[in-house]
Amino acid sequence: MLIVAAALLGLGLWGALAQQSIVMLLMGIELMINGVMLAGGGLWAYSAGGEPKGQLLLILAMAVMAIEMAIGLAVVVALYRARQVDMTEGLDSMGR
Repeated sequence: MLIVAAALLGLGLWGALAQQSIVMLLMGIELMINGVMLAGGGLWAYSAGGEPKGQLLLILAMAVMAIEMAIGLAVVVALYRARQVDMTEGLDSMGR
């Protein structure tokens, strides 16, 4: 389980650093967060002795993360509609 978590974290890091599309950047961040949560759930399962308290907390964190990513995608759609920008290079004038 920890090997899969490390693979998700690595793929997410590569996706966040190598892509220029904002949506792909969000997907890379999502993969990194999922890898960290999978590692946390696996460690909790091994250390808690079978009690699901940690896993329930991670399910709640996944629900919050899904809401956060939906809000992030809504911001990306609003940026595209306002400025016709879908790449990270076009966001250099966010403060103006």
